[in-house]
Amino acid sequence: MWYQGLLDLSWWQITLVVLVLTHITIVSVTVYLHRHSAHRALDLHPALAHFFRFWLWLTTGMLTREWTAIHRKHHAHCETEQDPHSPVVMGLSTVLLRGAELYQAGKTPETLEKYGKGTPDDWVERNVYSRFPILGVSLMLVIDLLLFGAIGLTVWAVQMLWIPFLAAGVINGLGHWFGYRNFECSDAATNIVPWGILIGGEELHNNHHSFPSSAKLSVRPWEFDLGWAWIRLFSALGLARVKRLPPEMHVSSEPREIDTATIRALVSNRLQVMARYRDEVIAPAVRELQAEADRRQRRLLGRARSLLLRDERLLDARGQAQRAALLEQPVLQRLHEEWLHLQAVWQRRAKDN
Repeated sequence: MWYQGLLDLSWWQITLVVLVLTHITIVSVTVYLHRHSAHRALDLHPALAHFFRFWLWLTTGMLTREWTAIHRKHHAHCETEQDPHSPVVMGLSTVLLRGAELYQAGKTPETLEKYGKGTPDDWVERNVYSRFPILGVSLMLVIDLLLFGAIGLTVWAVQMLWIPFLAAGVINGLGHWFGYRNFECSDAATNIVPWGILIGGEELHNNHHSFPSSAKLSVRPWEFDLGWAWIRLFSALGLARVKRLPPEMHVSSEPREIDTATIRALVSNRLQVMARYRDEVIAPAVRELQAEADRRQRRLLGRARSLLLRDERLLDARGQAQRAALLEQPVLQRLHEEWLHLQAVWQRRAKDN
């Protein structure tokens, strides 16, 4: 019947189609907009890149230059007043529920000019995508109604909400608020879960902020980045070329003098060294203290691995008070001072090299 659309699908078939359509949009965002356009972590075949560009215009109304510029500004000014969408500054609920509004507010002419360089500027971009940004999603509505009938309006609504909520809301919000951290980068980014499936690997947000120019977002053996699986497939088909991956740290067991090459290796692998210091120096000391502590102290010591290494700007009043309590332990005070000294050496050497 007419109200069931041309395809006349059952409810479960429509659900499956919606998941496929929204997943294509997720892949377009994580592979094309994020890793290819914003960070230049990989090159894409022009045909594949234009497919993603067209699909995003059709299903989200987003433009490559705008998304790229806003994201680059986010990395340049993360967790500051100039960050377009920091939950640390704006509050979690604002970023989680008003992600689309923040995106619209962030695309100022100054931001686009400064951070939007190297994005498409061909005839189609100037005369179709940028000139008629609403036309794409309007066509999508017509297509959904024709294919699925009356329920097509719901299909279209899900498509319109998928990226603003999951990418702009969940990743930009929860990805700086909740989860675990493999690396103590200078912002509050977290890995929401270790398996990046629903949002194409973007769930591994701490890994990304630690190595923003990497095409692969998973770094631990138990982590999974679905976006990377797609990139591997595109590479096998000759449609993608990976340019950068997370640096691999190789530790030599042979003693050697500290020279320029050693210093450069330490600077290049700073985050990995920080992680090993946390896991191999601080963690054993904490376990020894916990063995002799009461229940309340054990709970506080359980946060020592993160609190002792966390950037001062990222600690709220409660976190600062907890760190002060931890530093009353002479062992932790010494390890923290050694850590600060190591940080100072890194910063000095990074400027010199």
